[in-house]
Amino acid sequence: MRTSALLLVGALPATLAHLQHGRRAASSARTAAPVALAAAAASTAATSSVARDTWEEEATVPIDEERVAYSLPVVAAISATYPAVWETADLSGSGILQDDKDLWATLNATINSTLLAIPPRGTREGNFTGVDYDGVTDADCWWSWKMCDTPDEATGLVPDITRCNEPSTWGFTLDDGPNATHNAYYDYLKSIDQKATLFYIGSNVLDWPLEAQRGLGDGHELCAHTWSHPYMTAMTNEQAFAELYYSKKVIKEITGVTVRCWRPPYGDVDNRIRAIAAALDMTTIVWDEDTDDWEWTTLGIPQIEANYEAIIGAFATGNYSTHGTIVLSHELNNETMVLSEKYLPIIKKTFTGGVMPVGVCMNNTQPYLEQDNQYVYPNYAQWVAGTTSISLAAPTATTSVSIGLSATATATSAGAYAVSKTEATGSAASAALSSASAKATASTSKTASSGGARGSTAAAWTGVLGAAMIAAVGVMMA
Repeated sequence: MRTSALLLVGALPATLAHLQHGRRAASSARTAAPVALAAAAASTAATSSVARDTWEEEATVPIDEERVAYSLPVVAAISATYPAVWETADLSGSGILQDDKDLWATLNATINSTLLAIPPRGTREGNFTGVDYDGVTDADCWWSWKMCDTPDEATGLVPDITRCNEPSTWGFTLDDGPNATHNAYYDYLKSIDQKATLFYIGSNVLDWPLEAQRGLGDGHELCAHTWSHPYMTAMTNEQAFAELYYSKKVIKEITGVTVRCWRPPYGDVDNRIRAIAAALDMTTIVWDEDTDDWEWTTLGIPQIEANYEAIIGAFATGNYSTHGTIVLSHELNNETMVLSEKYLPIIKKTFTGGVMPVGVCMNNTQPYLEQDNQYVYPNYAQWVAGTTSISLAAPTATTSVSIGLSATATATSAGAYAVSKTEATGSAASAALSSASAKATASTSKTASSGGARGSTAAAWTGVLGAAMIAAVGVMMA
């Protein structure tokens, strides 16, 4: 029997409100007045009272200047090789590199064809009216149908990460950054030595590169949240690849780290999207508790507070005695950040296992492809003992530095996010990525001059990443 999936009908206004948080509808952490944020790569900008060349300087920008556009050489050097910001990503743009197209062609020919044949559903805004789907079998493990997060073993896909392994823990996650107006909130997190897993939207990273760098510089864990924040199951295979790939790539080019985790906007993922993500060495992380903070305009602040309190209250009933929770929250606007500030002290007091990034509660000490001890996070035991940072190199954009991936040591699966059939296969894939990356770096790594090497900079980076991924796909999809 087939069931017509009339999803989100009646909740569409809330869905559209959530969509707007991907389109730079931000407000200051110190003022409730919503503002439209200008693109960071604008060619002209108002004069600022402080220099805006480093993330440390950007962290000191006065409140009335936070939303002023600025320009960085690295953005000027690479922006033309990306899809248009806040548009659905694909490979049709005139500046898109041939290496990117070649990488997709290779992956497209390698990924399980049965999974790639799953049809797109609905629209990028999340209108699934009239979609025909067998909801009884849920063969595609479509999260938006009934929150399926564990694909059938026959697919070769691993389950999504939905909760923390360590008991009594709160996996602290923030979606939709970087945000030009989050300095006050980040200052607060720094003042209480609180780290989170930040799911960055690629378009935001290109718009606000210094804010993206601050996230890494402050010791948070970075993951991707697509290029333009669409419902991913509505994307074609090429679009899904591009949404994931360009979010991963821009984080690397702006911050210097190659992320291996992502969160689907709205949680919308199925086995087709999981397979493409796995080919890009990206683990799917969703959640098991939702504050619905993004929906405060329709639900009202009292309801969002009640949602926080319900999650906190579940601790007392023993819900998290054998595992922890991963909670969905946002650094979206003034209200979501103020709510977070209000409840964090209560959460930290209640959740006796600790409040921490997902990587910590999963004991993933090296979440990035770079496995040369530049970026090492504490494991859970270290975190509980009071160590919230181990070794984090300064954020480094690709302009005027070597653009080759820096992973030169063989990665292991110990504590790492699994991205393939089994943990052992994940280890082999990671090893293949590291080995191919090191070889590609030795043969193709180049140095880009500020603002004038767009083609060679991006092409060399893509060649390195592409070679690593192509080598790994053969392992992951074997």
